[in-house]
Amino acid sequence: MRHRIGFILLLFLSTTLYAQDYEKIKQHWLDSLRTATAEVLRDSIIRQDGDSMKLWWTVYGEKPAEGRSLWISLHGGGGTTPEVNDQQWRNQMRLYRPTEGVYVAPRSPLEAWDMWCQQPIDSMYRVLIRTMIAHYDVNPDKVYLLGYSAGGDGVWRMAPRMADHWAAASMMAGHPGDVKQENLLNTPYMIWCGANDTAYDRNHLNKERGLVMDSLQGAHPDGYIHETHILEGKGHWMDREDAAALPWMAQYKRQTWPKHIIWQQEAVFRPTFYWLEAPREELSRGKRVDVTVKGNTINISRMDYSSLTLYLSNELLDISKHVIVKLRGKKVFKGRIKPSAEVYRNSLYLREDYRFATPYRIEVR
Repeated sequence: MRHRIGFILLLFLSTTLYAQDYEKIKQHWLDSLRTATAEVLRDSIIRQDGDSMKLWWTVYGEKPAEGRSLWISLHGGGGTTPEVNDQQWRNQMRLYRPTEGVYVAPRSPLEAWDMWCQQPIDSMYRVLIRTMIAHYDVNPDKVYLLGYSAGGDGVWRMAPRMADHWAAASMMAGHPGDVKQENLLNTPYMIWCGANDTAYDRNHLNKERGLVMDSLQGAHPDGYIHETHILEGKGHWMDREDAAALPWMAQYKRQTWPKHIIWQQEAVFRPTFYWLEAPREELSRGKRVDVTVKGNTINISRMDYSSLTLYLSNELLDISKHVIVKLRGKKVFKGRIKPSAEVYRNSLYLREDYRFATPYRIEVR
């Protein structure tokens, strides 16, 4: 009995040591992040590859114990003069007011209809999020995206493209274009448009996209939380009725470790999505992965790549037990996964988001 107690104590101490090691890695990353983003905080500008995105922000409410929320609010304007876009930016600063959180209105670095979704913008959003995590104790599971008009165009594209970054998103008076909505499985999404907003057929297209969300939720009742509001009697300006989106979004947190992922590559390719990583050299638009977790079994029903890396955690399954992985119904892995500080470090720096950091990894070929 004495030997068994000693074994249990040793196991407990080893687990505690691992936890301390991981916390040290995380804190080192946060310290480095504060240094790396100090210039952004000082100058209120994100500079990248010759582009500059000015930032305006304010803080509302008391900071919760779990960390602040972050609201990224995209202004309208688009393919017009810098003066008009500046006016729209100033308008966005006061357009919405969350009960709590850091409310950021960025000024687009571009003067174009697609100013919020051209390729350089993806990494700028990530820098913005990391800056607010480092300096305002923002909880990465409480980051919200919203935007009006051209900003709504951006939300239509960036909500699916970066779905694993958002707790929820709301599109106001934007145009959906050729956007696919499958990646929104785990991201609550709102559509707001005036019934009389006929420019570019916004009213009809947004109504149709709401029906697409209905259909997706019908096929996958485990996700695609959404609401569609086509406001009767309203044109492009909705008299602030769309502000109801903020309390609706605030009730949700990001599903960082969802048990069902549909991942489809969009216009800007990404090697990672939630707890999945695909080979960078194989990325192309339309490639798709469909993965579900039930108990301790991971089922990959579709994988358009030669391999897929799975980063796992106790939030996803019971990591202390055998994990089974099936690829198109065939068992390709069964076993226990040993933790690794190196895997933890690599996952943290790969995702630059401590909520995705984990010491457990499997590669499926």
